[in-house]
Amino acid sequence: MTGWDRDRTALVERLREEYGLDERVCSAVAAVPRHRFVPERVRDGAYDDRPLPIGQDQTISAPHMVALMADRLSLEAGDRVLEVGTGCGYHAAVTAELVGPENVYSVEYHDQLAKEARETLAATGYGDVSVRAGDGKRGWPDHAPYDRAYLTCAAGEFPDAVVEQVRPGGVLLAPIGTGRRQTLVSARRRADGSLERESHGAVRFVPLQ
Repeated sequence: MTGWDRDRTALVERLREEYGLDERVCSAVAAVPRHRFVPERVRDGAYDDRPLPIGQDQTISAPHMVALMADRLSLEAGDRVLEVGTGCGYHAAVTAELVGPENVYSVEYHDQLAKEARETLAATGYGDVSVRAGDGKRGWPDHAPYDRAYLTCAAGEFPDAVVEQVRPGGVLLAPIGTGRRQTLVSARRRADGSLERESHGAVRFVPLQ
């Protein structure tokens, strides 16, 4: 076992004990080499439970937040998932462990981050994750409807286009709010297009662009 493997195992044990996560989520976090997704200058902190800068004024979320979001979404194998905000690709890789890489579609605002994420995902065994550069507020209609959709950045509200691309009965998850006032909110889409919401506490994310 390498030092990275030991650090990742210790992180997963801490998350398991502190957050009572579904065991499938723990296994997904344990499988993804987070150190491969962060810039070399911050790689020593890859398995600290905190966000890290990845360039373009963006961050990779803390591992506990990625795990909690996966847990709240109740992801199952075969679920088709839309991610808004690819960043470095780490969150998409964890999602891919749960639903299958071919079922993950991710939109990144920054061209360079999208390019780097595709390269890292391919190099770490998640090359079937689909990543494109574009406006995440518009979702990715070509592959709709989705069973699940989530944002890795804070929005004032769930983007209308993203809501429309989730099937009735599907679930959305996002940090909702602006500035320091953000709440993690899950929402089940009703047949009439309205949302049944549940709040999961205060969070802090970079804003949706």
